[in-house]
Amino acid sequence: MELSSDVAVAARAARAAAEALLPLRATGRTGRELGDAGDAAGQRAIAGVLAAERPDDVVFSEEAVDDPRRLTAERVWIVDPLDGTREYSDPARDDWAVHVALWSAGDLVAAAVALPALGEVHVTDPAPVPTARPDGPVRIAVSRTRPPAEARAVASALDGELVPLGSAGYKTLAVVRGEVDAYVHSGGMYQWDSAAPVAIAHAAGLVTRRLDGSPLVYNAADPYLPDLVVARPELADRVLAAVRAGR
Repeated sequence: MELSSDVAVAARAARAAAEALLPLRATGRTGRELGDAGDAAGQRAIAGVLAAERPDDVVFSEEAVDDPRRLTAERVWIVDPLDGTREYSDPARDDWAVHVALWSAGDLVAAAVALPALGEVHVTDPAPVPTARPDGPVRIAVSRTRPPAEARAVASALDGELVPLGSAGYKTLAVVRGEVDAYVHSGGMYQWDSAAPVAIAHAAGLVTRRLDGSPLVYNAADPYLPDLVVARPELADRVLAAVRAGR
């Protein structure tokens, strides 16, 4: 299978989910009801594309029962059909995403992230080119509800500012898109929350690590992968040093 074909499949799956998710926001559903409907619709859309185009691959999704075959499979799709359910359920917000990544031979080899409310789909090939950093303070994306102490330490050390944003995928892509310069997260995250956006950030030349500086490992038996740093390469060493100092 050609790598470019896998990227195309990832993009088609992400677009299919986006096309299923957007109309649901206009149905009158709100809150948990809308979020649950979105999770289910996104899962159906992605599963349909992957079943049709990559029927022999294993799918590892937030919205499906964990398939133990993934631990011995050669190819595993790591999927979050709706990243940022809270933001999706608020019609005024656009900071939510759809994640589709392919893991093979120990690495993420293809991915797409849709930002449906913005009409965008980002892929690993061709890789996005980050915009130049503007003058001004270093901008650090953090959770809207639980900004971690490590991010505050980075902001203090780099004379930066915290930028609260929604889903993990959106925050990672915000670094890629030049909206912020780094993203620091601690606690409450799983492999599907970061796999696809991390693959795209890495393809774009950004630095992606755990808080302790170690690599992010995907398709591990434990789905929990609780922390993440994404940073522009010229800032990465300073960001990671500040994280270490603040822990």
